[in-house]
Amino acid sequence: MRKILLVLLAFLVIPWVHADATPKEIDVQGRKLISLKPAFTLTLPSEFTLIHSYLHENPGKSSLTRVYFLVNTQGKQVDEMFILQIADKTNPRAEPMTAPPLKAYTEKRLYSKGRVKKGELEVDYLTQLMAMNPDAPSLQPVIKKGFIIPVHWALQGQFLFLYLGENAILCRYSRMINSFGTKVSDKGEAWEKGIISGNEKKVYEAFQKAFMEMVNSIQIKN
Repeated sequence: MRKILLVLLAFLVIPWVHADATPKEIDVQGRKLISLKPAFTLTLPSEFTLIHSYLHENPGKSSLTRVYFLVNTQGKQVDEMFILQIADKTNPRAEPMTAPPLKAYTEKRLYSKGRVKKGELEVDYLTQLMAMNPDAPSLQPVIKKGFIIPVHWALQGQFLFLYLGENAILCRYSRMINSFGTKVSDKGEAWEKGIISGNEKKVYEAFQKAFMEMVNSIQIKN
């Protein structure tokens, strides 16, 4: 019996050979995101547009991962980005899916980490500050669609949950720090945990509130 370990792409070098994964398996209606497989809904922090999707097969791990890219933009510049990964178990005889814990890029800019229980469902989450790199291989599907991702700091929230041992869902929501309409520092030191204050703290608190509202909005449809 093969155990499946979900590879949390850390958005590494994942080939998108199978471009345009079946978008019909998710739907975006205003701020509401609807997944058909597995069946769940959540409320997004803003209105997003689905711009790209692809499939990544993991035959050695008896799984298939669907990846969806959603953006909220000003013109062609990305202000917010939402990346949804859904791993599906492909071998019914395999053991239930497992996943490694969420991990921050650096503890200095990790603001929160915890778990929310929704009935029998457990959702792990974290929020942090990260440097957005438009040259990263993982972001090339966005760049190739003609969108601009600035080299800048972004606040990011991640959440992860396993569904009945058959699916694993990882979401990464990022928002540029200069998209809140408030003047903030572009120096990473001003955003470090234990130091952050003033406008930087206000922006983080607004992001944290919106992110946790999204996490708490998750509803599983049996």
